[in-house]
Amino acid sequence: MEVHLSAERQAQLNEYAIRHGRDAESALDEVLSAALEWERQDYLEAVEGVRQGHEDWKAGRARSVEESFRELGDRHGISS
Repeated sequence: MEVHLSAERQAQLNEYAIRHGRDAESALDEVLSAALEWERQDYLEAVEGVRQGHEDWKAGRARSVEESFRELGDRHGISS
C-alpha cells in the first residue's frame, strides 16, 4: 500500500523524524501506532461508559436531564 502525504504533513513528519533520530518511515509507523492505540482506548472507554450508563439506568440509578441540570445550576449559582 502506498500512502501519499501533503507537502505540509511530509515536512512535519520529516521534522519529527529528525527530532527523534528516526527515518521518516519508522517515525510514521511510531506516530500512527500511538494515534491508533489512543483511538482504540478512547473507543473502549466510550463503549464502557455507555454500557455502565445503561446498567445504571436499568437498575434505577439514573436521573432525568432536568434534575441533573437543576442540580448543576444550584451548584454553580445559575438560575434557569
